[in-house]
Amino acid sequence: MLKKTTEFLNHVKAELKKVTWPTRKETYASTTVVILLVVFVTVFLGAVDWVLAGVVKLLLR
Repeated sequence: MLKKTTEFLNHVKAELKKVTWPTRKETYASTTVVILLVVFVTVFLGAVDWVLAGVVKLLLR
């Protein structure tokens, strides 16, 4: 079992050497895009909820 574990960890180490990590600039840009997208979706869904709530109130009168 120790041999299999060691072999597995060696494979993991080899795979991690192949990884291309993003630069600080790329990480910052991606994070900014994600935050802006979350804000946009939040505002959009809030507006849709507000409109639909108004429609339901009008229908229930």
